[in-house]
Amino acid sequence: MSIYVGNLSYEVTDDDLRGVFAEYGSVKRVQLPTDRETGRPRGFAFVEMGAEAEETAAIEALDGAEWMGRALKVNKAKPREDRGSSGGGNRGGYGGGGSRNRY
Repeated sequence: MSIYVGNLSYEVTDDDLRGVFAEYGSVKRVQLPTDRETGRPRGFAFVEMGAEAEETAAIEALDGAEWMGRALKVNKAKPREDRGSSGGGNRGGYGGGGSRNRY
């Protein structure tokens, strides 16, 4: 199981998160996604702990708690949706007006 941590400060680091969650048990992994263009954190993270009881304790203690000037949103992470290839993703190709290449 994984914990979703939202509404994080953009200044937060993996080590900051490890320190806070270590108070509730062993932290196995911290994933802090970053923006591809700016390289800065996106304002949320995922934390995995050693046991489900530890994760439950962390969620109960930290959800709504103020940390680094923000009220945290902490809950069980939902499984990632399979986005698949349900059309609409192709931005290249033909059509759309403007000048067209002619052979």
